[in-house]
Amino acid sequence: MKHAASFLRAAVLVALGGAVGTASADITVISFGGASQKAQDKAYYAPFTKATGVKVVAGEYNGEQAKVKAMVEAGNVTWDVLEVESPELVRGCEEGLFEKIDFAQVGDKADFVPAAVSECGVGIFVWSTALAYNADRLKEAPTSWADFWNVDKFPGKRGLRKGAKYTLEFALLADGVPTSDVYKVLATPAGVDRAFAKLDKLKANIQWWEAGAQPPQLLASGDLVMSAAYNGRISAAQVEGKNLKVVWNGSIYDVDSWTIPKGSPNKAEALKFIRFASQPENQAVFSGEIAYGPVNLKAVPAIDAKVAAGLPTAPANMKGAMATDTEFWVEHGENLEQRFNAWAAR
Repeated sequence: MKHAASFLRAAVLVALGGAVGTASADITVISFGGASQKAQDKAYYAPFTKATGVKVVAGEYNGEQAKVKAMVEAGNVTWDVLEVESPELVRGCEEGLFEKIDFAQVGDKADFVPAAVSECGVGIFVWSTALAYNADRLKEAPTSWADFWNVDKFPGKRGLRKGAKYTLEFALLADGVPTSDVYKVLATPAGVDRAFAKLDKLKANIQWWEAGAQPPQLLASGDLVMSAAYNGRISAAQVEGKNLKVVWNGSIYDVDSWTIPKGSPNKAEALKFIRFASQPENQAVFSGEIAYGPVNLKAVPAIDAKVAAGLPTAPANMKGAMATDTEFWVEHGENLEQRFNAWAAR
């Protein structure tokens, strides 16, 4: 009876596009945790298990590429699907840490935002790092990174992510560099010096954060008057009743992607999961749970208009925003992070 049941299960999965050899395998999906993972569970994990019988074992990490590298080099890969940010996706693909993906098995490239389509990855959502503040604690609303740096008009502590990425861009925006020129300026030694000089002026007022959950907590408690923050985390706090606001002007948006670590024992199921998570109806559920924009353009009409207005992908929110330059951070990231760490430690 056991063999008959296994055969029947395999037959069902073949009909759904699965592979007989690994039909009953669970898959381990690793993301950044928090509110985003909860939304992924509702939009992707639970429905995928219901549709296929393949159980999703959820885990989380903080983006440490070294963990992936150690698994791949040891030939002991225990993760099947992994959420990565853009620079890590490009770097990991170049280093052979991720499987190449045949996008034809995922969907039509024309249905996706361009940044969602890559050699080793498939986009999950569009997210932003933006200026956020507690509207109950500020009499006047800040409108730019120049206001963020203006401690006379807005006294109090500011929160910034402890790292060079985004922090240096925000410093240049505060110093009057247009969004279109930020990466050109930052690619020069003088531009890097300019960004650090601007940070010097604010250093005494900065409280550094490392986890995405920290800014909304610190803003709500009054420990910070403003903070750089992930827009989805602020949205989740708003749902909880916190009067936090996002300033989209000067925000930086990027795409997180699914990738498959090289040597995953369940590659067929992993790819099937990614295809499932890329369907417009599932992407619409995700954006309804957390304010990150869909990468599948066909999901947009299915999203409630009020929800859509709070996404990074809303036209009004894109106006003063800028895209992360992934290639820039792949090329310059290591040196800039080293310089930032030395500067922050002083």
